[in-house]
Amino acid sequence: MTPNGLGEFGRIGRFFAPLAGPGGLGLTDDAALIGCEPGRKLVVTVDAMVAGVHFLPDDPPDLVARKLLRTNLSDLAAMGAHPLHYLLASALPASLDDAWVERFAAGLAEDQRIFGVALLGGDSVSTPGPATLALTAIGDVAEGAEIRRSGAQPGDAVWVSGTIGDAGLGLAVLKGDYADLAKTHRAALTRRFQLPEPRTALGPSLAGLAHAMLDVSDGLVADLGHICEASGVSATVRAPDLPLSPAAKAAGADPAQAAVAGDDYELLFTAPPHAEAAIRRAASEAGVAVTAIGAVAAGEGARLLDARGQPIPLERPGYRHF
Repeated sequence: MTPNGLGEFGRIGRFFAPLAGPGGLGLTDDAALIGCEPGRKLVVTVDAMVAGVHFLPDDPPDLVARKLLRTNLSDLAAMGAHPLHYLLASALPASLDDAWVERFAAGLAEDQRIFGVALLGGDSVSTPGPATLALTAIGDVAEGAEIRRSGAQPGDAVWVSGTIGDAGLGLAVLKGDYADLAKTHRAALTRRFQLPEPRTALGPSLAGLAHAMLDVSDGLVADLGHICEASGVSATVRAPDLPLSPAAKAAGADPAQAAVAGDDYELLFTAPPHAEAAIRRAASEAGVAVTAIGAVAAGEGARLLDARGQPIPLERPGYRHF
């Protein structure tokens, strides 16, 4: 052991090598080996998380790890891909010791079992700044079956999975707000912030049904705007139709605020009206609720409408880093 603990290679050998899949070669080489079955394409995504921006510095390390992995798996699901592997890069301050890293690795191990993925490799460095974590997830999809942002068409319905606005409320709870809310509701909201549920079963089942799809990370209105921009269309969302959880309703959530909150990691997609029955069957089989919340039309931009069909002014459509 080094004076400061296991050190870089000690940590890799003890905590991360047991997570490696066959292509990871025991994490003893500089790169991994992966194959792709004929007729399928690899889908690759990367997301980063920074302490104080994407998670709170005192969040449990196992939940930090699981959120990091799950946000990337959500990106795969949003393209209709099945998850396979991931790579991890971490820049950690000295204050995060071996015990923190051990709990972090335990969180990854738990979600590897749940989602059937394995570690291929990565890198670890020290930093004088906040903990910074980056994860690259790799999945696969049948050639031509991927669901992109650019396929939305006028006449499509806009759908969303699960409920919206919980993660934003959960962050507020962790910062001390909603102290009078029932303990069960506060726990439900904080869990949604700390441990999102990537829709890895629903996403692939929407191939051939959804015209366009992404996951809600920056905020529903902002992310629907990304679909509109990529597809060259406009879209409207009916605020009263947005699905809110019992905990969000108990907190008095405003649908307009829920529509611009981030970190929900629900699937937002458009599909033709005739696909409704098949979409509901797919959602039922995946065990995920889906809700039709709006419509796609010619034009540009995404708008949120009130119960009278009038646009709701929004200070911002969602979260922006810059």
